[in-house]
Amino acid sequence: MSENQSNDDAYANGAYIDGAADYPARWEGQAQDWRMHENTAGRARLNLVYGDALRQKFDLFLPESKPLGTLIFVHGGYWKAFDNKSWSHLAKGAQARGWAVAMPSYTLCPEVKIADITEEIRQALHHIASITQGPIALAGHSAGGHLVARMLCQDVPLAPEVADRIVKVTPISPLSDLRPLVDTEMNIDFAMNAETAWAESPLREVTPRTVPVACWVGGGERPAFIDQATWLAKAWGGDLNIDADLHHFNVIDGLADEHSALLMACLGL
Repeated sequence: MSENQSNDDAYANGAYIDGAADYPARWEGQAQDWRMHENTAGRARLNLVYGDALRQKFDLFLPESKPLGTLIFVHGGYWKAFDNKSWSHLAKGAQARGWAVAMPSYTLCPEVKIADITEEIRQALHHIASITQGPIALAGHSAGGHLVARMLCQDVPLAPEVADRIVKVTPISPLSDLRPLVDTEMNIDFAMNAETAWAESPLREVTPRTVPVACWVGGGERPAFIDQATWLAKAWGGDLNIDADLHHFNVIDGLADEHSALLMACLGL
């Protein structure tokens, strides 16, 4: 690509993670095992629909008793890869704590723009709220961290009865300022310019909805991701948690552990 696309290395995660190529198959296997386990136990509601598009579906995992609330986890993949089926095992921790866990998919770039994905997650949030009760916590990884942070931006319209139920938002390794991505090869799929990238950046929001925010990032991640998390935490007055030694692919593992600091932060415990 052109010499102006200078941020490719800064946002290249797999190139700096040992065994990076092995992670997707491992995630998929663990996720499939957990879905089968929970489906057999009657605690999984799979392929529920929240919109008309093919990928506008979500899985809902239930605890053994009446849910204390619902954690919505939004997956990453730079808005252009993966779906909800690779992360089912990450519901374990919240389920063990008595929470339901909803995991939506969304349409990927370049079929749609990132702003369209934000709208899809808004729709998913409203639909999930309509079939659940109690508090709602939002967590997302990487591009998913961007998407859950966008739910606190004033230009994303939330029904008051939905907004009032959100008790915690945890962007994990989030992308809070999308402008650096304009100068990457990935932007072929995103088709952003500086103006549209800034319009879709959570960092642009100076008066976010008043919900506690905890930004989480691995200490072994690319410096750009530590910067992105730091910028958002500072701008929004949220907590910043740098999880020592963890990288972009294993920083989310704590979601499967009912005792992890990450899960406690996500649930506001």
